Amino acid sequence: MARKLKTFQTSLGFYDLAIAAPSMKAALEAWGAGSNLFHQGVAKETDDPDVLAATMSKPGVVLKRPAGSNGRFAEHSDLPSDLGSAENGARRERHRPKPAKRAAPKVSEREARKAAADFETERKRREAQRRREEAARERDRERRERATAKAQAALDKAQRDHAERAAAIQAQVEALERRSRAEDARWEKEREQLQAALRRARE
Repeated sequence: MARKLKTFQTSLGFYDLAIAAPSMKAALEAWGAGSNLFHQGVAKETDDPDVLAATMSKPGVVLKRPAGSNGRFAEHSDLPSDLGSAENGARRERHRPKPAKRAAPKVSEREARKAAADFETERKRREAQRRREEAARERDRERRERATAKAQAALDKAQRDHAERAAAIQAQVEALERRSRAEDARWEKEREQLQAALRRARE
């Protein structure tokens, strides 16, 4: 049997967030929180009728509104309009009238079951989306690895080819140097013989 949903609320960044979920853990997972916001005192269960009505109409969906406002929670929200001055924001916070306390709307057992089923549907949708994103990241990682391996193999081959050509050229240089030294030695011997013959002819 699906667990009864509760409404939880917190503030993250520029937004207040709210969600109808069966537990604090489920709310934290939906918010993508990296730590227990409830233990830190920045998240709580709420019985605000307007917040309850909004979250129960979209179980499992993270709703938001500008941080510190009394606006309506929705899937999409504008940024807070008073980002320019923290001091002015604090002043407005102090003077903001508190909303009148109203009784929480009564939720029938049938509505509660439907909300819990809708939450589970949304949770599965988020999980499927997360798996798709992870699969896409894995495909991208594998593509980069293949491209890197191909580029590395091309570089390694080019380095081997260069080393082979350089070695062949060096061998040719050394052979030419040996021929050059041999030619110098031959010429020196021949020159001495010719010079001796020249000297004899002049005597």
